[in-house]
Amino acid sequence: MSSVASCSMTEIETVGHIARHQRIQPTELAVLTRITPQSMSQILTGMEKAGVIKKVAAKEDKRKVYISLTAAGRDLLEQTRYERDEWLKKSIDETLTKEETEILAKAIPILNKLAIKK
Repeated sequence: MSSVASCSMTEIETVGHIARHQRIQPTELAVLTRITPQSMSQILTGMEKAGVIKKVAAKEDKRKVYISLTAAGRDLLEQTRYERDEWLKKSIDETLTKEETEILAKAIPILNKLAIKK
């Protein structure tokens, strides 16, 4: 899992959720990604072996575990964002007309408003 290309969509989504929450429990990740806790456990085991995440026992209850990104996990997240942005830029440049690009630029504040709505 050293590159974005070797990651599944669920792994990439999981990295994003961990980044947004900074530390999160595996059961919460399973709910957010809409998969079973058992499947999330398998994903997290692979991610831990790859050095993307670290598991830390909760101070208040040693049975609970929190997940956070390692430096390699943050690098993977940045690479994912970079590749996504490059793909989008290339798609816009190759597909849209100048007028369509201008319309899209005007729509970005509206799309951002929707994206941050909770």
